Amino acid sequence: MKSEVRIIAGQWRGRKLPVVDVAGLRPTPDRIRETLFNWLAADCRDAVVLDCFAGSGALGLEALSRGARRLVAIERDRRALENLEQLRTALGDSRFELLAGDAARLIGGLDTRFDIVFIDPPYAAAAQRLAILGELEGANCLREGARLYFEWPRGGDGEPHSPRLQWLKRKSAGQVDYGVAEWRRTG
Repeated sequence: MKSEVRIIAGQWRGRKLPVVDVAGLRPTPDRIRETLFNWLAADCRDAVVLDCFAGSGALGLEALSRGARRLVAIERDRRALENLEQLRTALGDSRFELLAGDAARLIGGLDTRFDIVFIDPPYAAAAQRLAILGELEGANCLREGARLYFEWPRGGDGEPHSPRLQWLKRKSAGQVDYGVAEWRRTG
């Protein structure tokens, strides 16, 4: 049986997204996504969103479903990327941009400032959280007040270590710690 996650709310509410069997791919569970998007409810409308580790597409597509203006989704695994390309075709939504490759390498070439950024790398690549944040700050890709979502193994070091970030919300669920921080140009 093929694994699936569903869009929780918005224009694609209830739509099921297929999840390919890829090492390290663990879609954010419904319960956590529901909490996350309750936190981001006022921020999604007309937002420009970056999903650094798109995987199943659940986070970015949930934001689009709730009224985001644009989604840039980055994925480096070939099979996950093919799955996302099929989803993009099926949705037929021009707001959904898909990039193939490593987020840390691609961010510097993006000529966009983002309102919401999802940073939830595979747990085996936890150092990626800090690398991605450094790239986003260095490439001037964040709007003042941008919301950054982080997810990490429960009890692990989830601290983004930037004076420009302030936690707005943090929570634990099962084996996952997660939170949303606000980015400010001055710390």
